[in-house]
Amino acid sequence: MRWVTRTDIKVGRVACPWLIRRFIDAHGEFLCAPEDRLLEIASREGAIPFDAARFPEVQLNHRGERCAFEAIVEDYKLNDPALRRLAFMVRGADVKGQEHIAAEGLGLRAIARGFALPGISDEERLRRNTHSTTRCMNTSVRSPTSSSKTNFWIFKLEH
Repeated sequence: MRWVTRTDIKVGRVACPWLIRRFIDAHGEFLCAPEDRLLEIASREGAIPFDAARFPEVQLNHRGERCAFEAIVEDYKLNDPALRRLAFMVRGADVKGQEHIAAEGLGLRAIARGFALPGISDEERLRRNTHSTTRCMNTSVRSPTSSSKTNFWIFKLEH
């Protein structure tokens, strides 16, 4: 399957591909699209959009104070208590005003901000974040289907 999110990825849009790859679609392809073209590109590419707050019609999205990671956990019925705990951490990192929900979220946010330097492509941000995010996530989540290494392939569609 293909999945698409907005460009200028930050912590939530790194955590969601991690979750999808680990528990839903091990071979999924991830696309980044300019926000104003996200739905068009999702339709054209047959991709599932996620974390696109400007578009309420996107199912895998922020829901009130909850983040897109939580929507994916809920909609795909990932009922493992460790994943639910992890979802709180991602919310604490991703949603302003929710920092109190899980102290670990502040650590995730700090890591993501460190990699969100100006001039660095989404592909490079994801590559740099993948190792740190995987290590952080693996401290909270263990699954017999998980591998010790996660590879992400992401490309940006500009047109």
